[in-house]
Amino acid sequence: MTGSTKLLRIVILSWTLACQLAMASDVPAAEKRLAYLVSDVHIPFWRIMAEGVRHKAGERGYSLKVYSAGNQAREELRLTMEAIRSGVDGIILSPTNSSAAVTVLELAGDAGVPVVISDIGAGADSYVSYIESDNHQGAYDVGHLLVDAMVEADWESGSVGIVAIPQKRANGKARTEGFLQALTERGVRTAGILQQSDFSYRETYDHTRTLIDRHPELRAIWLQGSNRYRGALDAIADAGMTGEILLVCFDAEPEFIGMIASGQLVGAGMQQPFLMGEKAVETMDLHLQGSEVEKLQRLSVLPVSRQNLDRLMPVIERNVLGMEAAR
Repeated sequence: MTGSTKLLRIVILSWTLACQLAMASDVPAAEKRLAYLVSDVHIPFWRIMAEGVRHKAGERGYSLKVYSAGNQAREELRLTMEAIRSGVDGIILSPTNSSAAVTVLELAGDAGVPVVISDIGAGADSYVSYIESDNHQGAYDVGHLLVDAMVEADWESGSVGIVAIPQKRANGKARTEGFLQALTERGVRTAGILQQSDFSYRETYDHTRTLIDRHPELRAIWLQGSNRYRGALDAIADAGMTGEILLVCFDAEPEFIGMIASGQLVGAGMQQPFLMGEKAVETMDLHLQGSEVEKLQRLSVLPVSRQNLDRLMPVIERNVLGMEAAR
């Protein structure tokens, strides 16, 4: 860190704390405040997690403000300072990436504001607790689920292309490692991995089409997210490969239920964002009450296919799709 950067941080922190102290007299003594700093609430996964945070915050008597960074680390920093300035008792953080989370943790730590991280991870451990999905196990299970489908179609000699979330994220690395372990165990080759950066339809389409064009033996695509699945399916269709290339995803969209049931989608490793959001608030509440909490809490990822869809539907509706919030 350069001298000018250090000076800037000191100035920002001094101004933030001064504003926080100035506002303290305006905050009712009994009011408990939480902030949820999230990468991008427009992505369904984060929106559902935000609903889980909101649901449990209401149950525990906290007011809540959600700050969405639009997947921009610079905006995330600005919102961090805004949240601290508002006088929050704690921050739930789903960072833009693991390295950017370090600065958020530093600013919150200097201001004495505890942080619970809900997914993505951080390049430092100065948080109260880290709530994460078991990305490695979930991706490992998805890998076996996909290979089972390839074997059923007699396509196990083909290869699998990966459209990945950024690998500088801890969860991205874990997903890739778990998936590759499963494919290696089953003797199935990978065709390559292309990383998303803006998570757009066009980017997902182009990555999928590139994998198809470069690898004639391609038989499956694994999309490490969910919300741009249409880009992958359209690329497969435009290449004239519908029914010849399988698609499996991580996370879930409401329409995945019908798509898995019909076979349009092989399956998905479904995280439980609503439950994760609830767990993050429960953990923060315990900490603020002076109780000890676990530093790492890992929740399971559901490997969903046609074979187990009906059995898992009650859990999917509540913990994956957040339907509890609408009741």
